[in-house]
Amino acid sequence: MADFAAAHAEGATVVDVREPFEYVEGHVPGARSVPLGQLAAAVGELPRSRPVYVICASGGRSLSAAQFLARAGIDARSVVADGTGGWARSGRDIVTGADA
Repeated sequence: MADFAAAHAEGATVVDVREPFEYVEGHVPGARSVPLGQLAAAVGELPRSRPVYVICASGGRSLSAAQFLARAGIDARSVVADGTGGWARSGRDIVTGADA
């Protein structure tokens, strides 16, 4: 989590692959909502020159998403233990609503 927190503080690209209703209930500030089922359509919009951090609720979807993105040539990382809930429980900020 510390590595992700440092990268996030430096403006890392964060993709939240949960469903929209989960995202609006609370997400990492600046995270872009791209539900797992829509990830293939968004691949071309993600950077290839720097890591992309993928987050979900508990780690299962983000791991699948990171593996998919890696096959597409993106340095994707699923590194947040316990997902968004773990981020919040560690005392870090959470944003509600549809905007990143």
